[in-house]
Amino acid sequence: MNQIKGIKAALNKSIKTVCQSPMDYCRNPKKDFTRRKKLPMDKVIKTVLGFRSKSLNNEMIDIFSGNTEMPSASALVQQRSKILPTAFEDIFKEFTTLMNPIKLCDGYRLLAVDGSDIHTPTNPDDPDSCCQVKDHSPYNLYHLNALYDLCSHTYLDAVVQKRKNWNEHRALCNMVDRYDSSLPTIFIADRGYESYNSMAHIQQIGQFFLFRIKDVNSCGMLRGFDLPDEEEFDFSVSLALTNKSSNLAKSLCKDRNHFRYIPPTSTFDFLPSKSRKADPMSFFKLSFRIVRFEIVPDKHVVLATNLPADSFPTDKLKYLYSLRWEIETSFRSLKYTIGLLYFHSKKPEHIIQEIFAKLTMYNYTELIAASISIRNAARKLIYRINFSAAANVCRKFFLGFCTPDFVEAVIQKNILPIRSLKGKPRSLKSKCAVSFLYRVA
Repeated sequence: MNQIKGIKAALNKSIKTVCQSPMDYCRNPKKDFTRRKKLPMDKVIKTVLGFRSKSLNNEMIDIFSGNTEMPSASALVQQRSKILPTAFEDIFKEFTTLMNPIKLCDGYRLLAVDGSDIHTPTNPDDPDSCCQVKDHSPYNLYHLNALYDLCSHTYLDAVVQKRKNWNEHRALCNMVDRYDSSLPTIFIADRGYESYNSMAHIQQIGQFFLFRIKDVNSCGMLRGFDLPDEEEFDFSVSLALTNKSSNLAKSLCKDRNHFRYIPPTSTFDFLPSKSRKADPMSFFKLSFRIVRFEIVPDKHVVLATNLPADSFPTDKLKYLYSLRWEIETSFRSLKYTIGLLYFHSKKPEHIIQEIFAKLTMYNYTELIAASISIRNAARKLIYRINFSAAANVCRKFFLGFCTPDFVEAVIQKNILPIRSLKGKPRSLKSKCAVSFLYRVA
């Protein structure tokens, strides 16, 4: 119970820290939130954090329940427009730093990297996120790039991009460069992040990567190597990367397993962007293993990693990569349970506010749920917490509508069995934003 109180106190402390520096987070620092009103800065932030899937008027009725002096929805919109989106981003990061427990797997911290598109209300006035397809009505997309701790089940960092300017490789490099920890860490990513530049950024901070890369028959980095004549293999390469196109460089690059030419069209941050013909040739050393193994008959997976072969044989790499799926299921909970699909404004600044607010509330719910023990001794199956019920009661606790005892009792009572995976194929369906008109009461 004390731990539940501590998590709420940490979130309130993060909000208070931002509110104590309005000069850094308001559009007009000399004017905004200088007068006493029904909606001061901290109340506005807590209101946005408490949003669910209802219309704005019904959200206000829930949050200000029993208060006859409830502000109007229009007043809330005017007040939140004064706050910069960086306020919610800093609350998310500070709260995560304060409360994120350090959990390791065999002495390593496991961080998964992935991205997900977010459909937002249609807004043609935002051209960077508005997509127009022939014979189809326009729609708006944002792209969420996230860094997810697989052991503590919380988001550590995020980069939000508008769909027309999205770049997952650059977002990953930004999050890697911001990562500040001396703990040995493994960054795990899918095929979309296959890049020498991403690997180099992780190598430069002294950490480890485990990337799935495209197979031999695809147009990926694997096609540039002289591979063993076997279906399954594990071999090491030590590349000297250069962007110099001299005759010497061309002759060296014929040794495909030791030298590689980086063309000007490819981004690589650790070689000179421009050089004269007389300049000496620059090299960047990048060492890693390429591991190919079979997962089902006639289907193989290829991984690139700089983890040592003696400590991480193929079976262990296979297990670590399988854990990456946790970030996929977290996106589902973030969108459908926490409510990231339900926005309360078309304005780009408000959308970014709500994205970081939902990330914060996801972490808040996961941390509280993790602090409550589930007894499995007398059951045939292992049970887990019902995340939907936990998110609902944790939100009520944050808004002050229930006690820690009630939170603990509800979460312990609402549990679900963990069943074995059936191996069903993924059913991909098109998604769209939820209109303001179709919200629950």
